[in-house]
Amino acid sequence: AMQISKKAAKAGFEWPNHEDVLAKLDEEIDEFKQARVTGEQAAIESEIGDLLFTVVNLARWAKVDPEQALRHTNTKFRQRFAHVESRVAAQGKELAATPIDEMEQYWQEAKKA
Repeated sequence: AMQISKKAAKAGFEWPNHEDVLAKLDEEIDEFKQARVTGEQAAIESEIGDLLFTVVNLARWAKVDPEQALRHTNTKFRQRFAHVESRVAAQGKELAATPIDEMEQYWQEAKKA
């Protein structure tokens, strides 16, 4: 997606500023919501693809490597989720039986750590 968007931008097919990219992201989110209402899986998949492509363009505008940003987020998620798992296990509970509110509390602890 980054290569494709760079090529398009180089050819002049480009948003004038990052605010326009954000507006496009809002538009794509609305289209995804509409696709969900229809329940048509192909439309939902298409809109998810459009969302991802637009986020890559936003990353390009921000001069961020989207793959590296996602890797970093995956690492943070794993660490925080491991904290949630350990807190639940310390109470002798099963993760699947733990209310989401409680898991969210542990998640917030992990974010502060």
